[in-house]
Amino acid sequence: MPNAPYDVHVGEGVLQGIAAATAGADRVAVVSDREVCALHGDLRRHGVDAPMLEFDGGESIKTLGVLEEVLDFCAASSLSRSSILVAYGGGTVGDLTGMAASLFKRGLRVIQVPTTLLAQVDASVGGKTAINLAAGKNLAGTFHQPHAVFCDTGLLGTLSEAEYQSGLGEVIKTALIEGEPALAQLESISRDLGARAVTALSDTVARCVTTKARVVVSDPEERGARRSLNLGHTFAHAIEHAAGYGRVPHGIAVAVGLQLAASASERVYASSTDLGERIGRLLSAFGLPADLEELRSRYSLGAALTANALIEGLGHDKKGRVGAPEFVLMRGPGDIELGVMIAEEELRDLLA
Repeated sequence: MPNAPYDVHVGEGVLQGIAAATAGADRVAVVSDREVCALHGDLRRHGVDAPMLEFDGGESIKTLGVLEEVLDFCAASSLSRSSILVAYGGGTVGDLTGMAASLFKRGLRVIQVPTTLLAQVDASVGGKTAINLAAGKNLAGTFHQPHAVFCDTGLLGTLSEAEYQSGLGEVIKTALIEGEPALAQLESISRDLGARAVTALSDTVARCVTTKARVVVSDPEERGARRSLNLGHTFAHAIEHAAGYGRVPHGIAVAVGLQLAASASERVYASSTDLGERIGRLLSAFGLPADLEELRSRYSLGAALTANALIEGLGHDKKGRVGAPEFVLMRGPGDIELGVMIAEEELRDLLA
């Protein structure tokens, strides 16, 4: 089950197929975001009549205490290993529910129904689950592939501008990993995608899912090639840690992390490319902060996002060695370098 192939359904209205995906289960239970249900209704309108546990979304639910609540809910719902747990919400609901599914009775099936752009293009696919600890983001987690994923782009129309922009940060990351054709294609549709045009949105989600699936299949437990998906994330997690989890949306932190990764790449490889400028133009086109200073200003974080605080946050990154973060850098679109070490003096200069 953990490594079995599964279908990812992408497009407007695909959620109507979820009843068929749950038909073989002896029981079904749903963990959901309270705001999602208020905006879009619960899954009964799609033929899934099941007990439901609702939370407010956001990083605050990714804790051991809330994880215990979900596990108790699974027990109270009399779920068995033949049951299905459904995650209906954004990435934090998906992370939390996926982890509970991996632990309850040593593993039951989970269906992901991501309701944010960030979750549709990234978090819902690949089987990573996690909760946060006081020491850092996503430090406790498992690998547990979903039974199916339903990326219904019709759910994205109610996203706030900040939530939508957060997903676009991961979209840029995916294009950078895929290579020059993907980056050029994203640049060509940036206006339509920023305006949430239906075709551009569905095509973009499908392309991101395809890229992530290809990488994950080659390295399901992140021991090699899958680490490329962390491009921009080492810097992003340091930003989130220093700012306080939930203060800066994850995808927006990733967007600035990509710009920092581009700057670091130029320093490490002593090269001069236009990649940082191209990333900056995309960030500006999507209304995202174009650099660390603009992020500090937008969220009034000048006192929090100091070089010292960011370097301290880098020390908590789960992908690094003890006391020494490792970075994913890029020589160019699609030319990704893994496990790069950067001297602290260079980091301080970069983050100042």
